[in-house]
Amino acid sequence: MARALWQGQVIAESKTWESVEGNVYFPPDAVDSAFLTPSETTTVCGWKGTAHYYTLTVDGARNADAAWHYPDPKPAAENIRDHVAFWRGVTVET
Repeated sequence: MARALWQGQVIAESKTWESVEGNVYFPPDAVDSAFLTPSETTTVCGWKGTAHYYTLTVDGARNADAAWHYPDPKPAAENIRDHVAFWRGVTVET
């Protein structure tokens, strides 16, 4: 079981996930979207494509761009399409 926690809340939890470059990517249905707000931030990875970010909000606390996903990945990263990964203080347990 993998879990992502921030501010005492479980943001994502799943028995299945993808691991890429040391990051756990949660399937879309494993993530509680109530905590996510789309951000305008994007970054580009040469082999995965363009990452789009989310800001986490839990009980009024905000963590800008603390989650990301690849809605249209390059072919080599198709396995993480729409999966969500976390950083910036989010604890991920596996």
